[in-house]
Amino acid sequence: MPHQPPSWSGFFRLPAVLLLLCFLLSGGSTAFAQVKTSARPQPRNFTRSAHLMGSHFTFTAVSADDSLAWRSIRAGIKEAQRIDRLFSYWDSTSQITRINRAAGLRPVVVDQEVYDLIARTLKLSALSNGAFDITFAGGEKIYKFDRQEHAALPDSAVVRASVRRINYRNVVLNPANHSVMLREKGMRMNLAGILQGYAVRRAQELMKQMGIKGGLINGSGDVSCWGRQGDGSLWRIAIGDPAHPQTISSWLTVTDMAVVTAGNYEQYFTVKGQYYGHIINPHTGYPATGLRSVTIICPDVELADGLDEVVFVLGPEEGLAFINRLKGVDCTLITNDGRTLASKEMQVNYYQNANQTSAPSSSPAAP
Repeated sequence: MPHQPPSWSGFFRLPAVLLLLCFLLSGGSTAFAQVKTSARPQPRNFTRSAHLMGSHFTFTAVSADDSLAWRSIRAGIKEAQRIDRLFSYWDSTSQITRINRAAGLRPVVVDQEVYDLIARTLKLSALSNGAFDITFAGGEKIYKFDRQEHAALPDSAVVRASVRRINYRNVVLNPANHSVMLREKGMRMNLAGILQGYAVRRAQELMKQMGIKGGLINGSGDVSCWGRQGDGSLWRIAIGDPAHPQTISSWLTVTDMAVVTAGNYEQYFTVKGQYYGHIINPHTGYPATGLRSVTIICPDVELADGLDEVVFVLGPEEGLAFINRLKGVDCTLITNDGRTLASKEMQVNYYQNANQTSAPSSSPAAP
């Protein structure tokens, strides 16, 4: 019989209504425990949700100090909001928008923080031979990921033309004045492929600086945890099953680690029964194929957020080989045909029946 954990912290694949029910039930039992005990306050999990960067985030702080826990969570949320304004592709005042407007014309001086993150993405692009490329925004939008059956893929000439302006090598950085320039007119950069991971990392750093010894932040599948839960246990992170939405395929017990899961099964279309997800191969212009889900495990949530896209583009075999060459990084993959693959050092617990899963243990709801 597979081992099934008694409770779940860090499982964020259940419907919002069920999560709310868990919170309410947990809040009631927690309040009762407070009445029964008069000893000094013990560490507890405090959790709050927020809509950030167009996605669902949850922030959990472990503390015996209620006021500190909520202040740290509010600070983490504000940090993610700040990062969104600074790097947003859609905000007309963001520094990324300024770079895009000046494409092919002139360099743009940006904050050191913006410069440094762009520089790190270019390193990942070079490492992956362009499988990750923030200039993907310059590609023409030729697909509609509406979950419908389409008559055919676009003409091959149209597909090739769609990615003509995508090339990370045409991003010019000047460290002397931390300026950024896109060499060609029509080029665009968008850091969406790594920005949520960066926001989670910065929010975590801030919460730790405020004295939070244990916590977990989930930015729509970009999970990073540290320390332990209020009851002293490690964090339990669930991986969803693409074939059975809102169920679990496997789980991990971790701390001081990032677990980032990306799915290619919510935005897609089909042609003659063939499935095409929304992640585009920047080299070919065609949707990346072969994988339904990628989970990256490593200490850095920002890096993990970028690596999941790399693996999607490279495909099952090449993507797995790529991860196996990296030190301190592991992954588990679910292929289009339902196979589960794992890197050589990966340790994960698999469910035989994803429907037999436990609801996550919850935390006191925000005041």
